[in-house]
Amino acid sequence: MSVSLETVQAFLYREARLLDDRAWDEWLTCYAPDVTYWMPAWDDDDQLTEDPHSQISLIYYPSRDGLEDRVFRIKTERSGASTPEPRTSHAVTNVEILERRGEEIDLRYNFHTLNHRYKVTDQFFGTIFATLRATGEGLVISRKKIVLKNDYIRQVIDIYHI
Repeated sequence: MSVSLETVQAFLYREARLLDDRAWDEWLTCYAPDVTYWMPAWDDDDQLTEDPHSQISLIYYPSRDGLEDRVFRIKTERSGASTPEPRTSHAVTNVEILERRGEEIDLRYNFHTLNHRYKVTDQFFGTIFATLRATGEGLVISRKKIVLKNDYIRQVIDIYHI
């Protein structure tokens, strides 16, 4: 597969913009139906948890169904943590292609998100390890592991923070 770094970056920038624009349904199209979306937690020994099935995770969805449910709750105001919806600004940096395998590309990149709600601005930052898959319609994310590097989180973390 000959997808350029520039194409990969454009895809990641678009995904971030869709979150900032609250274009939830379009954002979901960035994800494969079989996506694994995982944000492990830091344990007491300052190590990331390794198994979302037996250890604590900040977020874990084993398929896009979980993301779709989350978006449904945000859109229908059934999420107290998201009402009112925050204003966000996502920055994506240091995009590296780690490996190419057939129709998939493994990536590593950094993120920094500013989040404004209730007259307070918070920031979230970290590293994302993702796998993009080429489909007939373009690229989709088939795996996403988010390593949040904040030491202190004073609110519920959600999909739009990262």
